[in-house]
Amino acid sequence: MTRPQGPAEPIPLTVLTGFLGAGKTSLLNRLIHDPALAETAVIINEFGEIGLDHLLVKPVREGVVLLQSGCLCCTLRGDLVEALEQLLRDLDNGRAVFRRIILETTGLADPAPVLQTAMVHPYLVQRFRLDGVITVVDAANGAATLDQHMESVKQVAVADRIVLTKTDLLGATERQQAVKELQARLGALNPAAPILDAAAGEATARNLIGCGLFDPEHKIPDVKRWLAAEAYAARAPHGSHEHNTHDRNRHDERIRAFTLTSDVPIPAASFEMFIDLLRSLHGPKLLRLKGIVKIAEEPERPLVIHGVQHVLHPPVRLERWPDDDQRTRVVLITRDLREGEVSPLFDAFLNRSAPDQPDRAALLDNPLIPFGGRDR
Repeated sequence: MTRPQGPAEPIPLTVLTGFLGAGKTSLLNRLIHDPALAETAVIINEFGEIGLDHLLVKPVREGVVLLQSGCLCCTLRGDLVEALEQLLRDLDNGRAVFRRIILETTGLADPAPVLQTAMVHPYLVQRFRLDGVITVVDAANGAATLDQHMESVKQVAVADRIVLTKTDLLGATERQQAVKELQARLGALNPAAPILDAAAGEATARNLIGCGLFDPEHKIPDVKRWLAAEAYAARAPHGSHEHNTHDRNRHDERIRAFTLTSDVPIPAASFEMFIDLLRSLHGPKLLRLKGIVKIAEEPERPLVIHGVQHVLHPPVRLERWPDDDQRTRVVLITRDLREGEVSPLFDAFLNRSAPDQPDRAALLDNPLIPFGGRDR
């Protein structure tokens, strides 16, 4: 049998996260029974911990089992890279069949290292593409968790989809009000991510999967949906929502989201220097970065960028603009980093500095400004 020629299409990878007790296990159990997710590989921490034992059919190899739904499930006992590479070997050698991967993180996990793993590994970056981040939030305890744990705030801030669980357990009027306030708080933290009610049946595979750059049905880029720049532009001014009046030291105050735009094509060298400078100065504060860029050298072929903290995924060059909006738009979700600390840098590299802001030459001549490689 002749093997198909050419590189295999990248496998979509979905990261499922959420704080301890949020309901990731229940959601995962429902998802793997959805026919739309047949032939999905699921990476979890331990079989016994998440209650999938009654679904097991047969072992494929140590630590890997085949579920009744046709999904492949494996435990994450060591390095994530090793687990992903072994799944790829099973796929390439015909020992397993799957079309996508769902990776469940631990409840205390910062999702950034997981996202970075698939972005920087020279082999994995060719075989996988990030489809999206799903964050599960417990309606009963979500507000308290956000108050007490910065990890949960970051999980919400970087999400592409937010799933609200256990709303059916809250029947009293005052508790319903609490859910409404929690939804408003989640929307303020992440205005671009749809909030889906699991109890109302909204957390389906159709609503959760396929939220990456490429439309899963037509295999074409859907930049407007993926970037969701309008949602950030329409966001209320930071500090205006009612929750901030209760506690000005809450974790929410540390999260910001904003968009940098330009109608003018940007020279490739200038944009690369801006990104390098941004990562060098503020890398740990960049929770997530997404954008479409009009490069001066090829203005008809936009560049799509995606980064997590200081790690940038290899840019994707589109063959054409996906719609009539041909502006550069870069969305940044940050922690402890204000728009006023970033937009002057962007303006300087576009040579549109205000009189009291440094120009690009001054930035480049400053010996204290580090420029470095992509892994800095």
